[in-house]
Amino acid sequence: MLIIGSGNVVHNLHRVDWNSRRGFDWARRFDDAARDQLTNSPGTSVDLRHHVDFAHAVPTPDHFIPLLYVAGLADAAGSNADVLTEGYTYGSLSMTSYTLGAGRRTPPTQVLPPPRFQIPTSCRPTTQYLRSAMRKDQLDG
Repeated sequence: MLIIGSGNVVHNLHRVDWNSRRGFDWARRFDDAARDQLTNSPGTSVDLRHHVDFAHAVPTPDHFIPLLYVAGLADAAGSNADVLTEGYTYGSLSMTSYTLGAGRRTPPTQVLPPPRFQIPTSCRPTTQYLRSAMRKDQLDG
């Protein structure tokens, strides 16, 4: 059986900075807290919802819920998660992903390379539309 928790728990599309290749301070703080929980005490990872930066880092549950599956599996197995990869891009996106039982490795600590493409200016209105639709959905939900 293969279960994949894809990562990117810090995933705030509303605060993307298309020119940034580093994580915002709040993104780094939350990502560090999530890493600490998953690699030391995964059974308490649900407590991340009380973190001061939770609302910024996790404005929608679609990238947080997979983390809870990985945390629950690790806790049930009596083990901790290991960092597979990490990094930041666009300020508000973390690329940190985790494995279970695959062996510990030293993750790269470098900044992600610049994107190979730029989002065309003509697409940015679509991105703004999607952001406003997401906000409306959150208010209606």
